[in-house]
Amino acid sequence: MKQEADQMARRKKPKDSRTADVASMFSHRLLPWGRLCRCSSPFLQFLVLSVVTFGVIAPFTCRDLLHSYFYIRGWYLKSMTQHFLKQNQEEGLSALRYFERLRNTSEKLTKEALQPWLLITIITVQRSPELHYVLQVAARFHRLLQECGPSCQHHQLLLCNVETDPSSHQDAKLLATFFPVVNHYSGQENVDLFPNRFEKEKQDYTYCLEKSLQLYGPEYVLLVEDDTLPEEEFFPVLHHLLQTRFSKPHLRDALYIKLYHPERLQHYINPEPMRLLEWLGLGMFSGSFLGFVYSWASNRSSLSWSIVLFFALYSMLLVELVGRHYLLELRRLAPSFYNIVPVTECCTPAMVFSAPSAHRVLGYMKDVQCRLGFAKDIALYSLLRTKGEHAFVVEPNLVRHVGLFSSVRINDNPELL
Repeated sequence: MKQEADQMARRKKPKDSRTADVASMFSHRLLPWGRLCRCSSPFLQFLVLSVVTFGVIAPFTCRDLLHSYFYIRGWYLKSMTQHFLKQNQEEGLSALRYFERLRNTSEKLTKEALQPWLLITIITVQRSPELHYVLQVAARFHRLLQECGPSCQHHQLLLCNVETDPSSHQDAKLLATFFPVVNHYSGQENVDLFPNRFEKEKQDYTYCLEKSLQLYGPEYVLLVEDDTLPEEEFFPVLHHLLQTRFSKPHLRDALYIKLYHPERLQHYINPEPMRLLEWLGLGMFSGSFLGFVYSWASNRSSLSWSIVLFFALYSMLLVELVGRHYLLELRRLAPSFYNIVPVTECCTPAMVFSAPSAHRVLGYMKDVQCRLGFAKDIALYSLLRTKGEHAFVVEPNLVRHVGLFSSVRINDNPELL
């Protein structure tokens, strides 16, 4: 009789009660985080979350991310460097075949614009001939210009050969079939007259900028070093920046616009203090959002400042350790998402100058002598303070620096870091 009574009671159990039982079962058996959120001590919850995140999940998932603090250099750097060099060599050979095929068909790559809106000047010197750096850069720019269509019809490519013996630069000789080329040297100069290789590099740079202005009189000059590949979205983003963002008065007179900053120097904890505000903003947003989710999951009636503070510090530390560079990649979703911030010191793989600012740079650099520890990138950056100028850098990078072999600093065993 008792068993029959129990069965009758189960049949009469309300439907809502059965639904609640099912929900409770999933909550307790399949959602361990739900059980953790309902334990009595928030301190214990946060401790477990921190240990699992920073001691297990993040180190395991980010161990092969090149620009992460969790990157295991001893395990991956050598093999990644070798793979990068092999891939670079294959791309160089592909670019060589591309131009040889075009030469055999006698196809003209570009139509010279009488006065281009944008002049793309590739500065090149002979180095690591098996990698064909300049051919890779020229082929990429040509393809992107072709895909760009009418909006790029007022763009022009120029090759600036700064090899002391220009006839020895075989890739530059090949490209001369398709693009206009200027040579800085005739092959008879005494290079020992230069005080040092850093001063020579500066003079080569200013020569190419000056020739770009003299020959074409463009509105903008893009100086690109010959181991710098543009990203696929290069021209749509650059057009948006120059025509929309830099049309504003406080940006219009910038001395230069930098399109690349090394990924290893893009962390929040760095000499550039302007990133700290971005970091704090990220923490405030993430802390509030994660705190709200936590309070909802743990059935708390209110959101306390201590919970927000924990999740703010948690998210700030996580992004810094994983790598700010990877967070910046989300900005590639649309040209308007790209960020413009005050310029940083290092490196000049891709620089944009307006015609007025280019003339100012040429005037300034005549009075500057470069040396070890004061190369052209540092010299340009120093002008901002001494001349009262301002400049900007675009984030994320619009170009990729693929050259591991520097033309200034000799390194027979290059590495990605």
